[in-house]
Amino acid sequence: MPGDKRPLDNAKLDKIVADARRNADQRQKTYREQALHIYPWVCGRCTREFTQANLHLLTVHHRDHNHDNNPADGSNWELLCVYCHENEHSRQLEATSGRAAMPGIEQEPQATHRPFADLKALLKKGKEG
Repeated sequence: MPGDKRPLDNAKLDKIVADARRNADQRQKTYREQALHIYPWVCGRCTREFTQANLHLLTVHHRDHNHDNNPADGSNWELLCVYCHENEHSRQLEATSGRAAMPGIEQEPQATHRPFADLKALLKKGKEG
């Protein structure tokens, strides 16, 4: 029966616990964990300090915006609180959309279609005809 909820047997529970431990070990090797070991728990923008209780609000920002660039020395990372991190990415999106200029980021071409370019001539033609 699809909605049937049966209790898990001990073998399944043991597997779940083993998987959870293995996943925790893998998380310890992630760039976030590495950055938290390298840098003090302080936002690089607003200088807010973090403790174990609110550490989940501290994120790793990739300075070059390339999430695949994760050198072991942490030279491409900085710790930012979630608010400053969001602000940083909003600024980048704004820059790439052409509203602001950021060096090193190519701007998309501006729109070239001008729907009202000949409106005056069309109105004039309409009055004459």
